[in-house]
Amino acid sequence: MAGTSMSKIEVRDVSKVFSLGKEEFVALGGVNLTIEENEFVTVVGPSGCGKSTLLNILAGLEEPTQGTATVDGKIVNGPSPERGVIFQQYALFPWLTVRQNVEFGLKNSGVSKAERREKAQHFIDMVELTQFADSLPKTLSGGMKQRCAIARAYAMNPSILLMDEPFGALDALTRVRMQEHLLNTWEQEKRTVMFITHDVDEAAFLANRVVVMAARPGRIHRLIDVNLPYPRTEEVRLSPEFAELRNEIWYEVYHQDGVQH
Repeated sequence: MAGTSMSKIEVRDVSKVFSLGKEEFVALGGVNLTIEENEFVTVVGPSGCGKSTLLNILAGLEEPTQGTATVDGKIVNGPSPERGVIFQQYALFPWLTVRQNVEFGLKNSGVSKAERREKAQHFIDMVELTQFADSLPKTLSGGMKQRCAIARAYAMNPSILLMDEPFGALDALTRVRMQEHLLNTWEQEKRTVMFITHDVDEAAFLANRVVVMAARPGRIHRLIDVNLPYPRTEEVRLSPEFAELRNEIWYEVYHQDGVQH
């Protein structure tokens, strides 16, 4: 898999400048990042370091001011079903059931009723919402809504999942359970995942590799390999190795933030 031509995601010298009236804000300044196929990468850093801007460029929702973002060697120029995006807001259609939400993209893509029913059921079962397949979103908890959003994203068979703080609105215990759900899903149905978070524990628990970003301008500060075994369990979370990794990431996030003032 090694080598630039084989990498799933390539970000090369990407800068993004926003105009704010007569002022300019440099959200990203010369970002370079390579993500391999089926890698689970988390991105962490202080507010204003450009985490979401970078994700939006890869999603095709923003264009870089300079540089290029490529997926499978093709330059990103607009949204694509190949890149599934999950935000903190659940973005479910409130008038559709769980099943109808998961089937929505498949229906729009012209997939036959029988095939989309089968695919939707597979992913509904995988995120453990089988009993709620015919329920409306208003009857679901926050964690269940987000599991529905994840099932919907997977149903479209994207090669990449871009996740922007998807568990940010959940309480601490639900968040931990959602992390475990997500990893179970990822281990069953491998995808390349880029996951934005403010939470250092979450970044450490989920990833093969953690990208620490710095602010003003947003840039890559450090890449940290995670050598914890999968499946990631409560034992892993409570291990000395996890504590050491978490502390290393926290140190990098905290100390580089102070340098920039």
